[in-house]
Amino acid sequence: MWQAEFLEMENDVEELLEPLIEQRADPYIHRHTDGYYYFTASVPQYDRIELRRAKTIEGLASAQTRTVWRKPDSGPCSELIWAPEIHHNHGAWYVYFAAAPSREIKSKLFQHRMYALRNTNANPLEGEWEFMGQVDTGIDTFCLDATTFTHKGQLYYLWAQKHDDIEGNSNLYIAPMKTPWQIEGAPMLLSRPEFEWECRGFRVNEGPSVLKKNGRIFISYSASATDENYAMGLLWADENANLLDPASWTKSPEPVLRTCFEHKIYGPGHNSFTVAEDGATVLLVYHARTYTEIEGDPLWNPDRHTFVKPLRWRDDGTPDFGRPSLG
Repeated sequence: MWQAEFLEMENDVEELLEPLIEQRADPYIHRHTDGYYYFTASVPQYDRIELRRAKTIEGLASAQTRTVWRKPDSGPCSELIWAPEIHHNHGAWYVYFAAAPSREIKSKLFQHRMYALRNTNANPLEGEWEFMGQVDTGIDTFCLDATTFTHKGQLYYLWAQKHDDIEGNSNLYIAPMKTPWQIEGAPMLLSRPEFEWECRGFRVNEGPSVLKKNGRIFISYSASATDENYAMGLLWADENANLLDPASWTKSPEPVLRTCFEHKIYGPGHNSFTVAEDGATVLLVYHARTYTEIEGDPLWNPDRHTFVKPLRWRDDGTPDFGRPSLG
């Protein structure tokens, strides 16, 4: 059972969790107006995009899985299908994902670019998915982990990308969208790896996710290498601020979720947010490993599992991520 149980521990209440879904990294759960939860994530083979749906969070674990898209044998998106997300924008379903033309590493990085699929069927597990092509940011470098959100009637694109003038693998950028598969205007840099905990193994800011609550826009993100050093950070802005102005955003100097050695949950990150069946409780969806003895490159280790836990809230209206733990 994934649900939070509660245990008094050193005068603190900790959520004790088991994985919701095993061997699914970069998890994304969308609760739609039809009453269903929709789930997608990276599969260990990195060769396809899967969807599943259920009326409850727990039901996603045993829900039937449908492969809605497979990588072609060749071409710009024929390898390493990473971090799909499913969104419902402007009356249609979209899956945003990153893919590479090969497994070749150039200038110390894979060659991922970002792409979009569209389905106009009411149920995205049915109907046809149309390949909408690359989501071009105007910067021709390694990029990944796109998400979208709407605020005050404007659809925004939020993602991670390498910039040749900035040391490291990726930074976080935001831009308004002209259509659900096209951005307009220049990308605006929101965050780059700068703190020690963001630069362990690799200098990385990636996997952004948006939460709107208590008069603020919160952006969680992940940093460092994808082993036990992987951790989550947080940006926030006032809901009435100009979201395209970097000065509108505040960045936490400390991670908000990191490895819990006590309970053997390692490298929590690449999260999304959804709500519980009560329609009010915010749930944190993330992946993590349950051991550190990884053979070879962590990228090829399949044991990043999907976890779900409720967020707490501080008196000042900011989220308290607590720490990951396993019962």
